[in-house]
Amino acid sequence: MVKTTKGTREEAGEGGEEPLGEGTLDGPGPVHFHGLWTQSAVLKRALHVVTRAARVEASVLVRGETGTGKELVAGALHALSPRARGPFRAVNCAALSPSLLESELFGHVRGAFTGAVRDTPGIFRAASGGTLFLDEVAEMPLDLQAKLLRVLETRSVVPLGGRDAVSVDVRVVAATHTSLRRAVQQGRFRADLMYRLRVVPIVLPALRERREDVPLLTQRFLTSLNARGGRQIARVAPGARDALARYDWPGNVRELRNALEYAYVVGDGPVLVAADLPPELLDPEAAGEVVDTPRDAGPEPTARIPETVESLEIRAALASAEGSREKAAALLGVSRVTLWRRMKQLGLDTGR
Repeated sequence: MVKTTKGTREEAGEGGEEPLGEGTLDGPGPVHFHGLWTQSAVLKRALHVVTRAARVEASVLVRGETGTGKELVAGALHALSPRARGPFRAVNCAALSPSLLESELFGHVRGAFTGAVRDTPGIFRAASGGTLFLDEVAEMPLDLQAKLLRVLETRSVVPLGGRDAVSVDVRVVAATHTSLRRAVQQGRFRADLMYRLRVVPIVLPALRERREDVPLLTQRFLTSLNARGGRQIARVAPGARDALARYDWPGNVRELRNALEYAYVVGDGPVLVAADLPPELLDPEAAGEVVDTPRDAGPEPTARIPETVESLEIRAALASAEGSREKAAALLGVSRVTLWRRMKQLGLDTGR
């Protein structure tokens, strides 16, 4: 649906709070850039292009997987541009039916269709003087692509059911998770529209391509979760750290945020351990097995965690506590129940 925003913070699951560290886009160290947190040289290079593209009126096409921060980048392009005082509007082209999308984009006049009881200006006119973000533009039907191209060429829009063109002054930023060139080759996207939208292409790397950001983002999200009150996570155990580092994150930063929120909810104590994490992080095949288990097939299977630093950590704590699980739990900063659950999942002896 259509959103009014000043650079939304939810596209990549990242926040807009105070900067972490003193790094810059030109040097090492973590930086906070309009809701994006990174210390990755690859992402910093892309953000350099964002700062330059923001100064000009050229159309920008942002490409990246779901959860990489495409809407955050669109918000940054608006906030850093001469249009910053104008409106920022966003519409997801894949979220609406073709008829609704046409009405949302171009507006309609009263009586244009059943239920059109009044004139509606549309998102192009609402964004006039500012920036319009078209997310998942590759999903736009071909007939609407032709109308979008005409708007970009004439800088005017004709409402659905209307006759008179209305001038609009809008900068368009588009985004897609797929290749527009491939869509053109497949006949799903107009080549002339692609060239109009893709004046300045910006490619956002997936989280698996900037793994050095995983610890940084983990710290950021845990700080945010701790601020809710209740459980306070002071550190991440080595086994959990290993699992977070190994995982490929197909859902990118949004998935990392959700995984940490899951861990925050299901675990307890000041240490986030591997057993707190979603099963798919520990065994990529476990999630599918759990989902496919019938409701009446008994309890879900427990995800097996490979022998890692975590099991060694538990063994060392038990040795220091002379076998006392209560004392070992205190050393590890978890409850006795959590320690027992971790030992069971790791296949360690839970006999006493």
